[in-house]
Amino acid sequence: MRFQGSMKASYLWGPLSRDGITAALITAMLDQASKLWLLFAYDLGSKGRVEILPFMDFALTWNKGISYGLFQQDGPFGQWALLILKAIAVILLWIWLARAGGRLTAIGLGLIIGGALGNGIDRMAYGAVADFVLLHVTTEKFTFNWYVFNLADAAIVAGVVGLLYESLLGDAAGERAAKAP
Repeated sequence: MRFQGSMKASYLWGPLSRDGITAALITAMLDQASKLWLLFAYDLGSKGRVEILPFMDFALTWNKGISYGLFQQDGPFGQWALLILKAIAVILLWIWLARAGGRLTAIGLGLIIGGALGNGIDRMAYGAVADFVLLHVTTEKFTFNWYVFNLADAAIVAGVVGLLYESLLGDAAGERAAKAP
């Protein structure tokens, strides 16, 4: 019986889980702190578009869908469906985190989990995700606006980049280092 209990625990906790959970908690806290400050202290909603840098503005938008505004959901059923889908994704990522073999993988998964939690908190609190960073290029001849995003979205992208790096280049770099004299 004791062996079965330790097997179940290994599905939820591994040697690098602490690193991933730390990254997730820091990500979710920074994301929520930035949103709370922008929404309630700075009152971005009443200011409209605010120039921060020549290529970056703050512009509050409410995303009722998933990434890039896809699958917009106005009704409660759609919102709950997205929350349930997000919860399933977080559980699967947590199980992957328990099996992570490299620190970069654990931190990358933690960033993705933390970003999902941060956006999930928004969805539960407001019925939509608060996005506010607008990157753009403006010249005399054209204007290009990137999708409006938040810190949780940036963390998810950084986590995916870390996972891709680890899976594509991390192993090869580790093998070369191990074979080096």
